[in-house]
Amino acid sequence: MEIRIGIDPLVDFAFKKVFASAGNEVALISLLNALLELPSPILKIQVLNPYNEKDFEDDKLSIVDLRAEDSKGRIFSIEIQLTSQPGFMQRATFYGCELYAGQLKDGDEYTDLKPVYTICLYRGNLWPEQTGYHHRFRFSDVKTGLELQDTVEIHMLELPKYNLAERQLAMASNKERWLFWLLHSHEYSSEQLVTIFPELGMQKATQTLYAINHVTKDKQMYDLRKKAQLDYNWGLSEAKKEGIEIGEARGEARGEARGETAGRRKELGKSIHFCQSILALPQTTIGDLEKLGVEELDKLATDLQSQVRGRAT
Repeated sequence: MEIRIGIDPLVDFAFKKVFASAGNEVALISLLNALLELPSPILKIQVLNPYNEKDFEDDKLSIVDLRAEDSKGRIFSIEIQLTSQPGFMQRATFYGCELYAGQLKDGDEYTDLKPVYTICLYRGNLWPEQTGYHHRFRFSDVKTGLELQDTVEIHMLELPKYNLAERQLAMASNKERWLFWLLHSHEYSSEQLVTIFPELGMQKATQTLYAINHVTKDKQMYDLRKKAQLDYNWGLSEAKKEGIEIGEARGEARGEARGETAGRRKELGKSIHFCQSILALPQTTIGDLEKLGVEELDKLATDLQSQVRGRAT
């Protein structure tokens, strides 16, 4: 019986191990060419922030960021985003523009600037009303559609909207094949993946993913990062529930003649302690909470919830 790989390449440690390790350039080139579909394909590439296991030695969850430059000087950035945060689109735009402007050194000309391509693999739905999963943004004239070529290009891929089945892969594009690999490779054995994806770049990616499961320290690091991801998702879910409860309690308080009820204070105290535990902060004592008015408790709870939601930003 063939044993599935069981390593999710979208976990930060695995992703950078596969695509940012020395010797794995063929996998990164294949992925970028598939996702970007450039008129002039990438032939040679250098990773600017190569894989380093020390980057993953704590259990804090960070956004995966892989940066690379090809032989034409074009700059590429890939990140995996677990969930949308306030200012997410603005941050993605700022980051792409920062990479673009950051190329210029003293004495350089503006004509020396090379295009920047930012790719965000998003594990959620940014635009539920849109059916397509790949969104390509450029600077353009809103009236004529005229585009500023070779400047900054931002690609947003809403992964949950991708629904290709294995039986459809034979007729699928390179982009569709790579997305299937990213989303489902952990469900297959290495033998199955090699058969389904014979392309050189994808075989290199499969070999690296398989190896993680058979190197003790890599498997331990992967498990640690996977746990951090699960804990983060759980924390956001609980924070959202708490936020709803606080919002409902706030509405009820406005309708009451007296806002400082014992039940209201109790709910706010629970929310404060819950958020402080997620943020690894010392818990405010019950005695100190009792000294605060309802408005002060409300403000403290709201501030802590904002910190929880912005934890991965």
